[in-house]
Formats: sequence, structure tokens, C-alpha cells
Amino acid sequence: MSEATALAYYDAIDAGDYEGFADLLAPGVVHDRPDRTIEGRETLVEFMRDGRPNTGTSHEVREVFGDGAVSTDGDTDDESDRAAGPETGGAVAVEGRLFDSDGSELFGFVDAFAFEDGKIAEIRTYTR
Repeated sequence: MSEATALAYYDAIDAGDYEGFADLLAPGVVHDRPDRTIEGRETLVEFMRDGRPNTGTSHEVREVFGDGAVSTDGDTDDESDRAAGPETGGAVAVEGRLFDSDGSELFGFVDAFAFEDGKIAEIRTYTR
């Protein structure tokens, strides 16, 4: 399910699990961030591991929108409300907050994910 893949994206980054992180990404993934665009799985993994301005952060997911609404406790809305779609595609948006290692909030974000063959193919990050 693409919601689970989007949530696993944050878990892998926060845990420093860059092998697991790489497994979530399509080879040609593109991450469009406010400060730069990163293209390719290896380049994105390298950036998350070594190039981020602050690697001691954690993500708090507040809402997940897209293939089916998911609350942060993992419950889904009524199954009849879920969008039916192939596992090969789909789109999910995640709203949350990024925190520093001392627990202070750095900023809010929305990440819009697009998927191909069950992998993350595109991420567009919006911050405030």
C-alpha cells in the first residue's frame, strides 16, 4: 500500500536505515525540495545520509491523504471510502512536522508522493 510506503520513508530516515530507505525508492526517483532538486536513488540516499543540513531530525506525521486516509495510529477510514487503484501507481500526501534532536520544531511540511511499481518515484516537499 502506498500509504505504508510513505510512512516507511520517514521511519527509515529517522532510524538512519539507508539500505531500507533505498529499497523504498524507484531508481529514477526525483525529490523536488524548496532548496534543491535531487535526482536518482543513489544521489537521494547519499544526500539523506551525508548531505542534509541536519541529520539529527525526526518526523511527526499528522495526516496522510491519498489512496485512503490514514491516521497516525494506523487506522484507515471506512473501506468503502478508499480509492481503488493498482499498486503500480498512486499518489499520497503527508502532512507533518520536523523536529530537531533537542525536540524543538523546525518547520511544518507536506510531502506529495507519486509511485511506480510500488516504489516512490517522485516527492515534492512544501514547507512552512
